[in-house]
Amino acid sequence: MSTTTGRARAVWFRCLASAFRTALACAIVGCTTLYGPASIRHHIAFPAFSYVTVILIVTDATLGDALHGCLLALYATVKSLGPALLSLWLIGPARLSRGTISVAVALGAFLVVFPRGTHLVARRIALGQIVIVYVIAYINGVHTEAIMHPLHVAASTAIGVLACVLALLLPYPRLACWELRLNCERLAENVSERLNLYVKAFCAEDNALGLAYISQAKPLTVAGAKLLQSIKRYQESVKWERLPLRFLRNFYSNPGERLQELEIPLRGMEMALTSCTASIPVRILDGETRYGPVQLEENVSLTQKQIKNCLLRDSLTAPESNAGNLVESHQTLQTISTRHQDLPSFFFLFCMKLLHCKSLAKPITPTQQKGSSTPCKQTGFFKSTWMSNWSTSVSRKRLMPAFKCSLSLGLAVLFGLIYSKKDGYWSGLTVAISLAAAREATFKVSNVKAQGTVLGTVYGVFGCFVFERYLSLRFISLLPWFVVTNFLRHSKMYGQAGGISAVIGAVLVLGRKNFGPPSEFAIARIVETFIGLSCSIMVDLLLQPTRASSLAKVQLFKCFETLSACISSISLAANSKTNLLENQRRLKLDVKELGKFIAEAEAEPNFWFLPFHSACYFELLGSFSKLVDLLLFSADAVGLLEHESQKFGGSWKESVNKLDGDLELFKEMAGSLVKCFEDVTKLLSLKSLEKELENKNIPHDLERGKSSNRNIFKVSGLDEDRIDSIISSYLQHSKEMVDRFHAADEGERELKSQVVLCLSALGFCMSNLIKETSEIEKRIIGILEWENPSKHINLYEISCKIRALYTTEQYCTNLQF
Repeated sequence: MSTTTGRARAVWFRCLASAFRTALACAIVGCTTLYGPASIRHHIAFPAFSYVTVILIVTDATLGDALHGCLLALYATVKSLGPALLSLWLIGPARLSRGTISVAVALGAFLVVFPRGTHLVARRIALGQIVIVYVIAYINGVHTEAIMHPLHVAASTAIGVLACVLALLLPYPRLACWELRLNCERLAENVSERLNLYVKAFCAEDNALGLAYISQAKPLTVAGAKLLQSIKRYQESVKWERLPLRFLRNFYSNPGERLQELEIPLRGMEMALTSCTASIPVRILDGETRYGPVQLEENVSLTQKQIKNCLLRDSLTAPESNAGNLVESHQTLQTISTRHQDLPSFFFLFCMKLLHCKSLAKPITPTQQKGSSTPCKQTGFFKSTWMSNWSTSVSRKRLMPAFKCSLSLGLAVLFGLIYSKKDGYWSGLTVAISLAAAREATFKVSNVKAQGTVLGTVYGVFGCFVFERYLSLRFISLLPWFVVTNFLRHSKMYGQAGGISAVIGAVLVLGRKNFGPPSEFAIARIVETFIGLSCSIMVDLLLQPTRASSLAKVQLFKCFETLSACISSISLAANSKTNLLENQRRLKLDVKELGKFIAEAEAEPNFWFLPFHSACYFELLGSFSKLVDLLLFSADAVGLLEHESQKFGGSWKESVNKLDGDLELFKEMAGSLVKCFEDVTKLLSLKSLEKELENKNIPHDLERGKSSNRNIFKVSGLDEDRIDSIISSYLQHSKEMVDRFHAADEGERELKSQVVLCLSALGFCMSNLIKETSEIEKRIIGILEWENPSKHINLYEISCKIRALYTTEQYCTNLQF
């Protein structure tokens, strides 16, 4: 209960602090534009855009983010207002029309979005400036000053940026380095608590007690993942604080990568415990290996001390190690158990040792870290950014987003001006400030943006009605709304897009004056927002017609292709770890991309299409995530074995041949299974396959497909006996190899225990790789049954048909040549 209360209190404190900073920045803009000197108010002609700039930068920001935002706003201003000023001076505001304005906005947007590497905030500010400059120039006509008008837009942007910096300095600065230290301390406690719970579960006297400890650790795992994300986020901000605040240079270090490495062994320990819950209490404790709770307690205390030293130190010196005690505790592991039930236990101990070794790794200093310097170094911010953006060749991946943005923004401005010349810029501004960094669920995001805009605008109109005669109280009424929208931004229902739209909707009504009756402005802005969002949806449907569900299926095939390469890379040969790690990283990126498509496909409307089977796809994603972890642990085990094999001499090569034979059998089994998945996921539908077979006059008997693939692993009904025999053979050969090596002194005993843990860990990974692929088989069958409800699904038969079709096509191609 106390943990839950503390977490709720922390969430409230974070939301209140963020709302206070946002309110302070908006108050600075409001006081300057409403009560400031007339000379200043004359130049800040567009306070609405000042508020928009504030919301884009100050939301959940630190001082480093605000300083970074200053440079981004300056870069965006040069990039957008420079060409706009020149075009207005050459053409003249009096000659502008709706058509020329729309074309000018579209061209300007293309030039902003097309360059690679431009920060999203810079793009949004630049696009907003382009809309304001051109549309307001058209609205005012001959009264527009070609030179001063863009400068007024720049001044309005500048006051918003300055307000962000002041809001993050007062009453005390919100520094990213402080937030980084705080999150590191919390993560150190989190890791220690999880380690304690995992060891308690491992040493539990009965199954129920072990499961209870595992359940207690699950919420801590979720909290640890969030803390890790926060640390990575603040790392980027610290870089911008180091330049103006030199006293932070000695504090700055890069804990992100090290913390990620500490997270991986903990996931392995959880995986081991989940696999061995049925065999608690663990057999190897005080069993034939003579490894008991006393040694585990020593390991835990040493590892916890090491974690605190490496995370909470103020200097960059490496902490002293007590690894000698850990070595002594692991020296009792001198033999490999051939029981499959003991593999999770050995894997648990392997992850414990891996955790301790990673906590001993030397820190990454700013001079060692690549890319840790700020963009202001060497060639300068503008020169490096501009040259890197434009020095690359044109590609479709860059051309299409730029064309989509320019077309949607141009159409939004055109239709917005057709509806209302006075308020026509709001439709374009809606599209400009909601530009996304990557592909997103168009309908869902547009829906939450529209809802957020309506909520914020209605709240603003209500505030104007209640405090009609008291302008200063309008700002006070924004404070509770900032708190509410902060919760909305962190909710699943609205997210960042809906929360930011709700903030802007209220601020634009309550933070200004002399814009007409609030109710009329509210209706006009809601309609213009609808026009802008409709243009974005229409352009997305025309230029990006492929549904996310189709892309998820294509990405699923790519994941299987990469997984096949990963399985082929598992070997005990020299330099095999490098190949396996490279393929594992590729698979991790592919799985991450698959997750994005699945999330988008779940949110997109079905219309007349078959509903997306999100449950099966999410289960597939979970299995792939486990496979990624298992392959990483396999690479660690192979790498350690490769390193230790040099101490064995020539006897290692003789002993490893039998293990390689077992690995080849494993790869053949798992690889044939994954290859079958590849074939099946390539299909558009089973109907198209059968139609293609009929058109090619290929007989429906499957002997042709079977004959050429006799060694294919039949996926329908896993051959568990064959799996067990391969793992048993591997364990027996590992035991023979280890027992052949007689350890005479302490160093040799440590070497032998290291080999025992690595070989056992590799056996655990092999066993669980097969188990996860069998789980994937069930999900693939579920997807095929969902898409073909009237058919009986047999993956082996489908794979044979595909291979028969492929063999026939290849044979016909060879005849033509």
